[in-house]
Amino acid sequence: MLFYKEEAMVLLWVLLHLILLSLTAAHSQQTLPGCQDKCGNVTVPYPFGLVGNSSCYRPLMDISCNYSSNPPKLFLSTGTVEVLEISLLGQVRINHSIAWDCYEDGVRTNRFDTWTNMFKYPYTFSDTLNRFIAIGCDTLAFITGSNGPEYTGGCVSLCNSQESITEGSCSGIGCCETSIPKGIKSFTVNISSFHNHNRIRKFNPCSFAFIVDKDGYNFSGSDLLNFQGRTRVPAVLDWAIGEKSCEEVQRGEDYACGNNSHCFNATNGPGYLCRCIEGYQGNPYLPDGCQYIDECADKNRKVCEGICTNTLGSYNCSCPPGTYDEVVQDKLRCIPSPPVINAVKNRFLVWQVALGMGLGLLFLLVGSSCLYWGVEKRRLFKLKAEFFQKNGGMLLQQQMSNREGTVESTKIFTAEELEKATNNYDESRILGRGGYGTVYKGILPNDNIVAVKKSKLVDETQIEQFINEVVILSQINHRNVVKLLGCCLETEVPLLIYECVNNGTLFHHIHDEGHVASLSWETRLTIAAETAGALAYLHSAASIPIIHRDIKSTNILLDENYRARVSDFGASRLVPLDQTQLTTLVQGTLGYLDPEYFQTSQLTEKSDVYSFGIVLMELLTGKKALSFERPEQERNLSMHFVSAMKQNRLFEILEERVVQEGSQEQILEIAELAKRCVRLNGDERPTMKEVAMEVEGLWRLGKHPWVQQEPQETELLLGEPSDSSDYNTTGYDSLKDHVILSLGGGR
Repeated sequence: MLFYKEEAMVLLWVLLHLILLSLTAAHSQQTLPGCQDKCGNVTVPYPFGLVGNSSCYRPLMDISCNYSSNPPKLFLSTGTVEVLEISLLGQVRINHSIAWDCYEDGVRTNRFDTWTNMFKYPYTFSDTLNRFIAIGCDTLAFITGSNGPEYTGGCVSLCNSQESITEGSCSGIGCCETSIPKGIKSFTVNISSFHNHNRIRKFNPCSFAFIVDKDGYNFSGSDLLNFQGRTRVPAVLDWAIGEKSCEEVQRGEDYACGNNSHCFNATNGPGYLCRCIEGYQGNPYLPDGCQYIDECADKNRKVCEGICTNTLGSYNCSCPPGTYDEVVQDKLRCIPSPPVINAVKNRFLVWQVALGMGLGLLFLLVGSSCLYWGVEKRRLFKLKAEFFQKNGGMLLQQQMSNREGTVESTKIFTAEELEKATNNYDESRILGRGGYGTVYKGILPNDNIVAVKKSKLVDETQIEQFINEVVILSQINHRNVVKLLGCCLETEVPLLIYECVNNGTLFHHIHDEGHVASLSWETRLTIAAETAGALAYLHSAASIPIIHRDIKSTNILLDENYRARVSDFGASRLVPLDQTQLTTLVQGTLGYLDPEYFQTSQLTEKSDVYSFGIVLMELLTGKKALSFERPEQERNLSMHFVSAMKQNRLFEILEERVVQEGSQEQILEIAELAKRCVRLNGDERPTMKEVAMEVEGLWRLGKHPWVQQEPQETELLLGEPSDSSDYNTTGYDSLKDHVILSLGGGR
């Protein structure tokens, strides 16, 4: 009988050992049975698998192993994109090629533009883990995305010497960087140069640009010479299963998630991913890849001091007989119980001590909470007062009191008012986001809808100029200019509050898919006339002339009646009455930027005329001001438009609806006006007032061809000077080195 007991114990021990071994094997399993799980140093987990056996991987998730190198290397599908690492959390790390552009004595010697297309595969470039970086001291780099969201981004990197370089910094001096949007599956990288690297050829003969893992590259000044011989850098792809959501495929025939796992939708593009439920770990894509974890059996983790009871997905701790439990530092401790004789006495004493300590702790907690909130409230009040004074609040109040009764006052909003209006700056309230800040939709207590601009940067040395600009801009009262309603100075960075125009931008209605050719010729002519009138008013009818400096179709808003409203005065300049030009830091948008201003840094009213000429060309052709998707000779709309006019090919490049609805005489007049607006010599361009009168005349003639309008009548339509003409303010730069108001870079 004893023999049988011992034999049963041995068999039980062997059985338990085999169960543990099978659990360990299942836990470590990463592929389907019979499938290779490694290539060189890289693990290949299912749903991925090596080319040659289609049962080892899910559709389009095949990868190939090249054994010609030592160790062997892994590549996506049968292509040339090397795989460095595969994560079941939804990422694949790859070795990605870079673009370069090299010169010698001003002559291009070598150029390589990268083009990547993942459209047919379940991969999307990660917007959170990658950055687009350009390296060089004479570098303009662009990245154009397609097969997902259509977009063009890029950055400019300049420097004059190696001494100006900051190691590890990509702020635009020797190295620049920008983020990429979600959903990018295909893109092209192009590089160009301003001066063919002539000025810096000794230490930087080439420019480089690439998408890279944000943690996989740190800029060094030594990269300027030849990028240290590198031709590839690590980048991150997000992957997902299929193109359907969890709700569409859940528990269907092609459902990829195994037992004890759950499904969640991908955040970058279509498809879904799988994850083991709590208390399980392993490969969630295998039928039984998620294995149960017994925390109590893990000897390396002493989860309980007393008795550990394993539960589904967790565990419970309890104390054995003769002890009682006590929580010390969030852990359960088992303490021996006192003798039975003293049990009642000790229990009463424990209750007394516990009650006394509890009441004392309660009073201490209430008192400390009241003290904390009092101190915190006082600190916040003091902080708001400091921000208000630092941001020029006293100066603004003084100027408002000086002007009281003569002009409409600028409203100073409190931080609480704007937090309530924007629902504490909720993400759902964001109207737009750019390189300089974010615009939120705000709803005031009177149900008025406003736009709240929250900038990123502030320069305390320019606060007086900023306050003067707020006062002047708030006095602009023109039907085609977005009105500044007020500001908030109680925050670290001043907030500006504008009236909200919610029918999108002119760019949106001309270029965005679904809106192409949606504007009639009459509407386009009306928008041109209203925009020209607003700019003429800013240049000549306002109390102090204002140069907008960033006129473009994204800064012309349209209301529900398609009335034009000029917006985004973040880059604008106020011009002293005794000056006609100013020397400034060059700012604007490529494609709209006045070449004369770019070369000389001399800002005049004619810079706005040039930009308006480009907008006229957009209205006529329906083409973007700058597009790298067009042939090289057509990329710059201004040059392409003028060239077409010289070759008598104007009507070949116009939008079809413009040709159908506009009279030939009107179209030729507007085209000729646009051509005069973009003349390289600013002195040869018309003034904005002349442009406005001509466009207004053409619009009225087209609407009422029997009416011959007098020039004096057109001039009156440009808008009357505001009541603020009695006040004089010196010119200043509202964007250079202080409060950044414009969000144009992100539109």
